[in-house]
Amino acid sequence: MQGVLTGFSVIGTVIAVGYVLGRSGYLGPDGRAVLTRLAFNVATPALLFTLLAGADLSVVLSERLVVTAVATAVAAGVFAVVAGVFLRWDVGRVTLGALCSSYVNAGNLGIPIAVYVLGDASLVAPVLLLQVIVITPLALTVLDLSRAEGSVSFVRRLTTPLRNPMAIASLSGVVVAATGWSLPAPVLEPLVLIGNMSIPAVLLAFGISLRGSERPGRGGDRGALCLSVLLKVALQPLVAWAVGAGLFHLEGAALLDVVVIAALPAAQNLFTYASHYGIAEQFTRDSVLLSTLLSVPALVVTAVLLS
Repeated sequence: MQGVLTGFSVIGTVIAVGYVLGRSGYLGPDGRAVLTRLAFNVATPALLFTLLAGADLSVVLSERLVVTAVATAVAAGVFAVVAGVFLRWDVGRVTLGALCSSYVNAGNLGIPIAVYVLGDASLVAPVLLLQVIVITPLALTVLDLSRAEGSVSFVRRLTTPLRNPMAIASLSGVVVAATGWSLPAPVLEPLVLIGNMSIPAVLLAFGISLRGSERPGRGGDRGALCLSVLLKVALQPLVAWAVGAGLFHLEGAALLDVVVIAALPAAQNLFTYASHYGIAEQFTRDSVLLSTLLSVPALVVTAVLLS
């Protein structure tokens, strides 16, 4: 319980600071855009590289990763089918909607909750690796291609991840981890320092975006918004529980781990992606905000029922 409240209080405080900055205009009219570009092009790539460069890639083969992958795929798949087939959304909006329905806040919220609720920060590693190695490069490639004008050559499609700073950083970090290289401190420490700006920049930009915005659900995508939040807060942890208990026969602390991780809200950096590409910004902001608010009781109930 303490971990849930601590994690959310930290996030809420930084977002509130961003909101105050937005109302005061202290950062100027381009403050949010600058923070978004800083996070997308510099700070988050540095964070992803340093995180993956020191990661234990053996967690990729763990049962927890399989459970997380299945729960993520189901939640994202349901939204993609509904939005693409029934709502006729374009590829870019479907991609961001699917991310809002399944991409968990494993970094700035998952780590403190893993420490205070689950008792081990490493338990969030499988979902972090899944998201930064597989989901992020794939999603950003789709968003890059969806924004490209005219016909896109095969070579351009194939090399799209190599032009995206976060995909480059993630793949580079995996290479370092896989080879066992140990980066010298003069190289690693500046990257760590720059990477530490990522989460505050993302949260501040998110807070600034709330200034003068409509209340969530006021736009024309109310049905899709409700669906994405429901999938994220309810279906994803339910699938994680069903797969973990039914397929892998997890129980006790092991089952609690995968369900709690799946019940985390959508990550704030999804709004950074939406802002960078100029796609579904209001929808993404509202979905992240609502899933963050509603995940508090979801996480508390999960912890109580499975503890």
